[in-house]
Amino acid sequence: MTSETIISIFLGIGLAASVGFRVFLPLFALSLAAYSGLWELNDSWQWIGSLAAVIVLGVATVVEIFAYFIPWVDNLLDSFAVPLAAIAGTAVMVSTVAHLDPVVTWSLAIIAGGGTATAIKGANAAGRVASTATTGGLANPIVSTVETGTAAVVTAASIFAPIVAAVLVIIILFIIFRIYRKIRPKRRKQ
Repeated sequence: MTSETIISIFLGIGLAASVGFRVFLPLFALSLAAYSGLWELNDSWQWIGSLAAVIVLGVATVVEIFAYFIPWVDNLLDSFAVPLAAIAGTAVMVSTVAHLDPVVTWSLAIIAGGGTATAIKGANAAGRVASTATTGGLANPIVSTVETGTAAVVTAASIFAPIVAAVLVIIILFIIFRIYRKIRPKRRKQ
């Protein structure tokens, strides 16, 4: 496995994690990076680097970001975004991974890309439901700001410093795991 392949895997995992926060932001950033020549995509995914893709994904990103600032609409979006995150996480992973056998590429994309995106999006959706239930949706714009900021930071790190992004993903997943462990109901020993 070459260093280029390893870096491309880190890029894919970082972008997949970002998809867990905002579905379209990482896709838009990847599209911009491919369009500007910063990243080369797999041959069958070159269309992501087209001007049309940059425009469509840019508009989708802006709409998604602003829609998450509307209480109750954000909860509705999460019901669609969880399955979309799995698909988008898989897509960004498969589009960026370089020089691997297709079976390995798709396995990695589904497990690492789709799995990471789904885990993070699921945790965010649960957090948003809790925020809505406890604050009547008043805290949701703050939650949305944190999620969008995290997506932007991890996306930028993925494109410009993929190894740093991989470390950020590990930290994020660790934090999610710790929060889950704290709020999970304790089983009584019988």
